[in-house]
Amino acid sequence: MTPTTTGTPVTYWTETYSPVGPLLLTAGADGALTSLSVPGQKGGRTVQDGWRHDSGPFRAAEEQLAAYFAGELTRFRLPLRAEGTAFRERVWAALDDVPYGATTTYGEIAARVGASRPAVRAVGGAIGANPLLILRPCHRVIGAGGALTGYAGGLDRKTRLLTLEGALRDRS
Repeated sequence: MTPTTTGTPVTYWTETYSPVGPLLLTAGADGALTSLSVPGQKGGRTVQDGWRHDSGPFRAAEEQLAAYFAGELTRFRLPLRAEGTAFRERVWAALDDVPYGATTTYGEIAARVGASRPAVRAVGGAIGANPLLILRPCHRVIGAGGALTGYAGGLDRKTRLLTLEGALRDRS
């Protein structure tokens, strides 16, 4: 049974710092991560009344994020639970298959989930709604011509993440 506050499932949160700025993490009572947001993120989460500040459920996530930013971890092994439509969940699952240091396109993701060519815009919308930035690597999706387009956390962060992973040469 999920603990509740006045009938609402409990959401735990913590904030951790990273080379791309502060990261807001949320999790349910079962410890599964439900979001990772950055300041200014389009559609990102912000702390809500009734949420419980507790860093305990996030120790593994903080350790893995630190190892990732140190260049020592290439795949997260954390319980994730993002809720969306069946289509969004298929798209998000396809993101998990994009390897560290690689990029893919919106069209390639559409093909992976069996979406038609005209559905690429819907795929982009699903990727933009990914609530688990960095952990579910939507930053690895680029435009068909190689352009760094469409990252809810901002193109500067996308560039920094792809550079960290070796998918881009340092552009600074």
